[in-house]
Amino acid sequence: MKTQILADAQLPMRNVHRDSHPGKGGERGTDISCQAVIFDLDGVLVDSTASVEHAWRVWAELHGLSVNNVLAVTHGRRSIETMRLVAPQLATDREAEALNLLQARDTSRDVPVAGALAVLRALPLQSWAIVTSGSQVLAHARLQAVGLPVPPVLVTSEDVTQGKPDPQGYLQAATRLGLAPERCLVFEDAPVGIAAGQAAGMRVIAVATTYPLEAFTLAALAVRTLADVQVKTVMASSKETGHPELVLTISKLLLLREEESS
Repeated sequence: MKTQILADAQLPMRNVHRDSHPGKGGERGTDISCQAVIFDLDGVLVDSTASVEHAWRVWAELHGLSVNNVLAVTHGRRSIETMRLVAPQLATDREAEALNLLQARDTSRDVPVAGALAVLRALPLQSWAIVTSGSQVLAHARLQAVGLPVPPVLVTSEDVTQGKPDPQGYLQAATRLGLAPERCLVFEDAPVGIAAGQAAGMRVIAVATTYPLEAFTLAALAVRTLADVQVKTVMASSKETGHPELVLTISKLLLLREEESS
């Protein structure tokens, strides 16, 4: 798939303009405005791929299942929903909770994604949230293990009845932030999460940490990691929402396809 860095082209996106100052790596940056940023956890803020795949490998081998078939569908989904796909006869809340606890007790393989801490520190606390397919215990364990803060708005697997690609989690995050979905920007690393964010009516930027760019058939925009993202400006609060206007500068924003106008 052909990709390109958005630099001098006219951007086909609302609330986006070209930065007149050079970005990292000698490329011109792209500014995107929003009022809140919603992050997936695994693969976006925390590199937990080794931990996730180890736990699911152990589980698959224990039950005589194909490890490759299990790993092909696990990223981005709630544990119970992965189990329903690969072994519905084993898919119980108790089984899913046991697997989540297994991961929460061993976070030694987890590391922060490049740039994650800097971005979170620069955002006002009321202007960001996390929506994860993991449990609350697992989310707290991962964030604590890598030294990242826990936001006031943390939507976990227990908070929804349908996981990603259903938009329920992202819509709940927007409601708890007190914002309309279209005022939120999502960073996601998995196709099911990208679908969830888009179904919620939010602009989504794919993060190419877990999947190759070719896997993002729904996403229009992508970055390699959060190291390409800077919170450039936090302007005065909007009278309408009470939230500050944010401007994120992305030094190497990849255009995967033309974004549909809205």
